[in-house]
Amino acid sequence: MNRKEFISSSALVLVGTGLPSANIIASKNEFQKILTPPYLKTGDMIGITSPAGYILREDIIPSAALMQQWGFKIRVGYTIGKRDYTYGGTDEERLNDFQMMLDDPQIKAIMCARGGYGFVRIIDKLNWKKFKANPKWIIGFSDITVLHSHLLMKVGVASIHSKMCNSFPKVWAEAMPEQKDTIESIRKALTGERMEYNADFNNFNRIGTAKGILVGGNLKTLESLSCSASDINTDGKILFVEDTGEYLYSIDRMFWNLKRSGKLDKLAGLVVGGIKNKQDDPGEYFGKTIYEITAEKIKEYNYPVCFDFPVGHQINNFALKCGVMHLLSVSDTGTTLTET
Repeated sequence: MNRKEFISSSALVLVGTGLPSANIIASKNEFQKILTPPYLKTGDMIGITSPAGYILREDIIPSAALMQQWGFKIRVGYTIGKRDYTYGGTDEERLNDFQMMLDDPQIKAIMCARGGYGFVRIIDKLNWKKFKANPKWIIGFSDITVLHSHLLMKVGVASIHSKMCNSFPKVWAEAMPEQKDTIESIRKALTGERMEYNADFNNFNRIGTAKGILVGGNLKTLESLSCSASDINTDGKILFVEDTGEYLYSIDRMFWNLKRSGKLDKLAGLVVGGIKNKQDDPGEYFGKTIYEITAEKIKEYNYPVCFDFPVGHQINNFALKCGVMHLLSVSDTGTTLTET
């Protein structure tokens, strides 16, 4: 099959009979059931769509081909290859494409092709009725943090924070082992393998053990969701954060937002992933490292804290299940985060 035939093809599969499971988490005013979508099996279909930034059709071929090798069928949304300035099509096109994939019972998971910016422009127009009756895994990170947060707070369904189509290696055989491991973690998460992650010891870590629902994502995006319908409740949760391309003063401001909005007060634990900052302009040096910025905001609390966790805009960006219970263990030898 040539590239054109592959991209335009789609395959039909039967609707799965797996029932979603549920975790119960405390929201601000009530208990909310977080449904875990059915895990995928051989022959299930994954839809690929661009709800935020644009992507060329040829750039999804490596990811689509690999997911086919995993045993899944692929349906390519019509926003792939579309472009409206920085977006993967107009707001209406991206909304309609994503809505179709939410509603289609043949699609068992949705892979966002890339991040960028744009999901917040359509999130409030989506209809979740059919999706809540038949939940499915939605995959992505960065700007897709909007979706992860909204799913937890307004829909009550778990999702997968992970690399997207634009992060798959073009030639699998030439990919570094670490890159392969992170891509393979998507398959493991989708098929129901119990996830476990490890991180090296960092002197800024705070030793301890915590259990809670895993929530979080891109720090800048979380800040932008404050006081919105998608604003996450972090009480009793394990919060993970990551970011890239921000000045240190901006990262400091984001952590102040977390603190002043109460999101750091009642955490079970904090996981800080990759945070890549821009170099300060000459004469405008901020004077604190990312570790110092964070430590300053959490010094009065006693929950465990982990730095340099393998999540973020980097090669070692492992798939994490948002809305699922995890155990965080931070010791003087390193950190382990385990799905329970």
